[in-house]
Amino acid sequence: MANQKVTQIVEELLLPITDRLGLLIWDIEFLKEGPDYYLRVYIDKEEEGVGIDDCEAVSRALSDELDRVDPIEQVYVLEVSSAGMDRKLKKESDFLRYIGHEVDIKLYAPLCGTKEMTALLKAYSNGVISVEYEGQSLDIELSKTVSVRLAVIF
Repeated sequence: MANQKVTQIVEELLLPITDRLGLLIWDIEFLKEGPDYYLRVYIDKEEEGVGIDDCEAVSRALSDELDRVDPIEQVYVLEVSSAGMDRKLKKESDFLRYIGHEVDIKLYAPLCGTKEMTALLKAYSNGVISVEYEGQSLDIELSKTVSVRLAVIF
């Protein structure tokens, strides 16, 4: 089964669970790493951080649903965790939510002499992020990025 189809089915099974528990689905990944498959679910909360009890509740409920429906042909490991402080930004809503925050950007090809930068996220539109990096305004197509994550600044 294609990875995208797996993640769509899992999202449909997961949504009633996260709604009931007052949680948000941040991301779902179904990946093959070496010989093993991993189903990774990242959850979030609006007001406070996700705790181990939240992860455990989602893991148990989702595992039961996956056993009941059995939508995944491969043997896999289910992992449920917080989206984390350095969460990946993927969807339009992710970028819009964090405008005004610092982000760590990894690029496929150098821009301004580097493939990695920490910049201030200024805007998002149609797959392009606008950032301020070392006093310069840059527009970067997401297709040219390896990843965009919230920067963890202490």
